Amino acid sequence: DWSFFFFKQKTAYEIRNCDWSSDVCSSDLGRIGLLGGSFNPAHIGHLHLSKIALKRLGLDAIWWLVSPQNPLKSSAGMAPLRDRMASARNVARHPAIYVTDLEKAFGSTFTAITLKRMQRRFPRAQFVWLMGADNMLQIPLWKRWDQIFDTVPVAVVARPAYSWNSMHGKAATRFRSARVRDRQASKLAGRSAPAWIYIASRLEPTSATDIRAGKQTPFGGPKVY
Repeated sequence: DWSFFFFKQKTAYEIRNCDWSSDVCSSDLGRIGLLGGSFNPAHIGHLHLSKIALKRLGLDAIWWLVSPQNPLKSSAGMAPLRDRMASARNVARHPAIYVTDLEKAFGSTFTAITLKRMQRRFPRAQFVWLMGADNMLQIPLWKRWDQIFDTVPVAVVARPAYSWNSMHGKAATRFRSARVRDRQASKLAGRSAPAWIYIASRLEPTSATDIRAGKQTPFGGPKVY
């Protein structure tokens, strides 16, 4: 698709400042999954979640939004953005996954604000916010977290040790009536918010914390010395 080719050839800054009336931003980008995070570093779990979302939700592409700085995480131990971008590109070797620093270009670190700005910049895209069950459990700590559910559909993918609790947490309870049945997953992107779905899947235990601690490699499994 020409618009995806255009996107891949541009930096986030160039996209942020392109001619919105005639360029890719006014074209039909289709169904786009958005996976945000520090990616400190990126790992096979991010790719696993993305592949599941592409297949189950019928997405056309997924954009990884590498955050300049997660407001809930300390800057100590946070690798420079350029290194985390490189890590993400090394892991995201899939033709439908695009690594971006759009949050830096938009000047935002809060997801609720980022989504509003992206909707204005890409008015014809059908965005879906993607996250693991661990983030579903802690999302009430995020700034204006309920606005995320009210802005775009949300897909929650199973994660080890978090899935059951996340489905009974504050966010799941608040938006219980907006939950979409599993068999309707392929239509989630076209729904009006709030709408969210839980996707059961094979559990991928790789975590950035364990990688930084030297216990795992970015591509899964224990680190061998």
